[in-house]
Amino acid sequence: MDGPVLQIGVICFILHGMVSGVPPEYLQKRKHIIDTEERQRLGGTLVLNAKEQKVNAVLMAAKRKEIELSRDTGKIFPPAISFFQAKKLIDHSAVFSIIKRMPKGGALHTHDSSITSLDWLVTNVTYRPHCYMCYTESGDVMFYFYAKPPTNTDCHWKTVASQRQASGDADRFDQQLVRNISIIVDDPSSAYPTVDAVWKKFVKYFQAVNGLLNHAPVFRDYWRQALEEFRHDNVQYLEVRALLPTTYELDGTHHGAEWALNTYRNVTREFVAEHPDFIGAKLIHSAVKFINKQAMLPNVKEAMVFLKKYPDFYKGFDLVGQEGLGKTLLYYLDDLLYPSQQNPPVYLPYFFHAGETDWEETQVDDNLVDAILLNTSRIGHGFAIHKHPQVMKIIKQRDIAVEVNPISNQVLGLVKDLRNHAAVLLIAENYPLVISSDDPAVWEATPLSHDFYEAFMGMTGEQTDLTFLKQLAINSIKYSAMNQQEKQAAMKLWQRKWDMFIDATVHQHYYIHIPGIMG
Repeated sequence: MDGPVLQIGVICFILHGMVSGVPPEYLQKRKHIIDTEERQRLGGTLVLNAKEQKVNAVLMAAKRKEIELSRDTGKIFPPAISFFQAKKLIDHSAVFSIIKRMPKGGALHTHDSSITSLDWLVTNVTYRPHCYMCYTESGDVMFYFYAKPPTNTDCHWKTVASQRQASGDADRFDQQLVRNISIIVDDPSSAYPTVDAVWKKFVKYFQAVNGLLNHAPVFRDYWRQALEEFRHDNVQYLEVRALLPTTYELDGTHHGAEWALNTYRNVTREFVAEHPDFIGAKLIHSAVKFINKQAMLPNVKEAMVFLKKYPDFYKGFDLVGQEGLGKTLLYYLDDLLYPSQQNPPVYLPYFFHAGETDWEETQVDDNLVDAILLNTSRIGHGFAIHKHPQVMKIIKQRDIAVEVNPISNQVLGLVKDLRNHAAVLLIAENYPLVISSDDPAVWEATPLSHDFYEAFMGMTGEQTDLTFLKQLAINSIKYSAMNQQEKQAAMKLWQRKWDMFIDATVHQHYYIHIPGIMG
């Protein structure tokens, strides 16, 4: 194994260390600047051990080959185009094959109704008894479980089973269901010319699937399947923003928010007991940023009750929804200040979405300022944060992590080429940062690997290496909502899995079987 690795090292030395005709003192100054920048980036201070260096050599050979193929031949560079079009290319990437096998720590920014694969929803949930579907006047598909469907509606309900049988081709029918629900299109620029256009379709996804997910038996199974899929993608920990919806039984019984919370909590406990290599999950309660002021305070008060009653699992509060059209944090300020104004003050951790916009110096853009003033624990997205130098200064001082979701920001219209993502600056200057996946099921991404690939290949330089990926995993534990004792245990568990990944990659000569690395 040392032979190929040594060859790679020699090639890199030739490329980067030997330049004829340039004064040595110039090269020394040049090297000093480059080395300083490399140390300043995220992961730049990590030191790889001997085995990690071998894996890194293979990873970097693959990374450079993918980049150089695009630079030299004009071959499509996946991070530069829509994920809808890039996914097939990424799935055949040598870099991606390594990232999939890597233990990635935690996904700290995900949403409850969009984390389990759409294929599972169609092939599992819609095959269950009493599952009905209908098409609205606008052609959107809706689902619900009924013992007996209503007849006095504009939507004519029929069992999915009968519609599937009538189609004459079950596989084709299921594929059509997926296409109807998914936001994936062949030409996203034409289909979604604006942020509002793609968000309109995005909202329809949730309208379609929530009738399925809010059926109490499905609600439980959906969360367990989510944990299965994240674990399969070598993610060890999950934090979910959850609306805690009212769920329903076939007999008409309804369950409230606390039932949903306990279902999340109990299923997670069962899953961890069955899979001791999985760290666990935590919940961040969400309210929608379109409700009126009178409706917000009850949500905040409920959050305070749940935090006191379930401190092991329930970790805080957030507002979700399209930022550009939603109400601002300032609009709800009185309600959000309510916990801290009690006697004695109640500490309700906030994990605010903020800066998910490209409209500078607007009311919604100022959510970043209010998130800081309200002592947010982390910032969701923070896409516009580079336009706020004072906010950047404060998050660095206070060590407030930004939850960056590369594919989500691209798919939902904030940036086309991920090499131009605003978080490139945060990575280059080692700001507190984690990479997450937001709503991976909506665009049929893996739970976290695709976003790690996009960040590694599109949002870092050609020389950024395994230290960056390792630091991302470490950050996901460091900035999680776990307490210190839980973080220590989580770090030990992750480190064991990381060492196993490194050993397996070295000892099994895995890199030899990755297509194209040495060719």
